[in-house]
Amino acid sequence: MLGLPRGSEWIVILVIVVLLFGPGRIGKIAGELGRSIKSFREGLSGGEEEKNEKPEEEEKK
Repeated sequence: MLGLPRGSEWIVILVIVVLLFGPGRIGKIAGELGRSIKSFREGLSGGEEEKNEKPEEEEKK
C-alpha cells in the first residue's frame, strides 16, 4: 500500500530536491515561505483587530 514516506525514503527525496534546486536556492525558497507564513498570520490578526475597531467607531458617531 502507498502511504507516507518513511525514513530512508525521505533521505532519497531530500537528495533529489538538493540536486534539482541546489542548496542556495532551497535556502531562498525556505526564507520566502517563512516570510509568507508570517505575513499571512499578521494579516489574520490584523483583520481581527480591524473588525473589533469598527463597532467602536460606529458607537462614537
